[in-house]
Amino acid sequence: MVKRRTYTCGVDAAIDVMGGKWKALILWELSEGPLRFGELRRRMHGISERVLIVQVREMETAGLLHREQFNQVPPRVEYSLTEFGRSLLEAMMPLAEWGERNMRIIEAIPRDGDAPADPQPAATTATG
Repeated sequence: MVKRRTYTCGVDAAIDVMGGKWKALILWELSEGPLRFGELRRRMHGISERVLIVQVREMETAGLLHREQFNQVPPRVEYSLTEFGRSLLEAMMPLAEWGERNMRIIEAIPRDGDAPADPQPAATTATG
């Protein structure tokens, strides 16, 4: 028996489906139309093939992506957004616009492992 998930609010449910950085970027890359797996991977800088495979499978299971396999040699697979996936992408657009407007501020936020900012030089006083 599959256990149903329960959520505390809509944000909780949406974040569960989006599941972090990669799924949102996959949705974005597929926004203009279907892509073959290799093309999707080339567009996704910094993701390993293994992680991309896991992410697209999870997205397909969630109903965000459609996977079409063409019976030809060599085998060809294309991924496209479902109506459900397009609706999530549409909901993400205001967040993307906010990110664009605030990118400089966001880029300046210190992250774990970042070197601390240079401290202000101590004021010197002349003794006389």
